[in-house]
Amino acid sequence: QVQLEESGGGLVQAGGSLRLSCAASGRTPSSYVMGWFRQAPGKEREFVATITRSGGKTYYADSVKGRFTISRDNAKNTVSLQMNSLMPEDTAVYYCAARLILTSTYDGSYDYWGQGTQVTVSS
Repeated sequence: QVQLEESGGGLVQAGGSLRLSCAASGRTPSSYVMGWFRQAPGKEREFVATITRSGGKTYYADSVKGRFTISRDNAKNTVSLQMNSLMPEDTAVYYCAARLILTSTYDGSYDYWGQGTQVTVSS
């Protein structure tokens, strides 16, 4: 089992940057594929980015490609999401999630979730 805790959310102006972090603890966090998802008010949760266990491959939603970067440090059991050129439509609660073996953009396939961190982008 893996426990996840996000941090780094906050209020930022459009065009600004934020860096989210996810601290993983429990059973060998480096064995898990990690993903970031987000949920805006009144909308379904959506995929943002995912990274393989080694960190060698990353995948992004089209809406964030070129602006967001996912990375991981297996020595520190952390996963980060660097968010640049933020837009008001990026406003959402951001969740870190973990699953075994293969990357996935489907939130239902992830086994473990953090509590979420709020990101608000003002125009």
